[in-house]
Amino acid sequence: MHEGAAPLVEVKGLKQYFDINMGFFRTKPLKAVDDVSFAIRKGETLGLVGESGCGKTTVGRTLLHLYEPTGGEIWYNGKQVVTKDDITELRKKATMVFQDPYSSLNPRMTVSDIVAEPLDIHHMYKTKQERQDRVLELMGYVGLNSEHASRYAHEFSGGQRQRIGIARSLAVNPEFIVCDEPVSALDVSIQAQVINMFDDLQDKLDLTYLFIAHDLLVVRHISDRIAVMYLGKMVELASADEIYNRPLHPYSRSLLSAVPLPDPRAARAHKRIVLTGDIPSPLNAPSGCPFRTRCPYAKEVCAQSMPPFEEVETDHFVACHRLKEIS
Repeated sequence: MHEGAAPLVEVKGLKQYFDINMGFFRTKPLKAVDDVSFAIRKGETLGLVGESGCGKTTVGRTLLHLYEPTGGEIWYNGKQVVTKDDITELRKKATMVFQDPYSSLNPRMTVSDIVAEPLDIHHMYKTKQERQDRVLELMGYVGLNSEHASRYAHEFSGGQRQRIGIARSLAVNPEFIVCDEPVSALDVSIQAQVINMFDDLQDKLDLTYLFIAHDLLVVRHISDRIAVMYLGKMVELASADEIYNRPLHPYSRSLLSAVPLPDPRAARAHKRIVLTGDIPSPLNAPSGCPFRTRCPYAKEVCAQSMPPFEEVETDHFVACHRLKEIS
């Protein structure tokens, strides 16, 4: 990680609300992402974790303007992304690897055409031969060979399909890639191969990642820093080691207590923090801190206002009213 490097991507107060139809011409905003701020330095990987439905994927998609943000600012390389031209420029520098390799590839296109699609859209070649050479180069990056080029996606396994998706995301020579749970649909044995490939590609091509996942072991392996989300809000952000060895927010602690330990003795001594209650609906989020309905430390103040997301130690940010009492 490039310590002290200027942020490549910066998000300030990002909001993404979806209007949900409640019947009788009434709508209600679903606050999928609510006032989220973070920065990713050039060359680093920021892991984004949380339970299903907490808004992780929405952050990634809004960042690339696949959804129009409801509020907040997105900065890329020191420039705010506002106009259509800014968004077009952003999409030449930033791409996405999707979660499901089964549905993110067009079944009617050959692998060669899938990988070349971004090249076609951005007119990034002069001759057919140049296009073909670039496709084979990209496939080589992800461990596919020239024989695979004329085949169709359904002829490949899940891991190979995800490699095709990764090759496509590399086509425009991106600097930044949003990886949206890229290994959650794959077998465990294949997951390690794909994670290692992301690592190798980062070193080789000087890439910066936002790595979204709910599997904390996967995130720890690849991330420099980890951000924890709950119900559309950011609750903790620190270096990967810090989050693993000394989580401060009660939600981060409970998430980490569920991670299986390989050592049986340590596993027996390890206490699991089980949360009571269900995750509230983002349509009817609790007042104040969204975690208070499941938090063993919640007091009256937690219901009155959302705690500020502030730096409690160097590079360690937490949003919790009762941090001093519980740490």
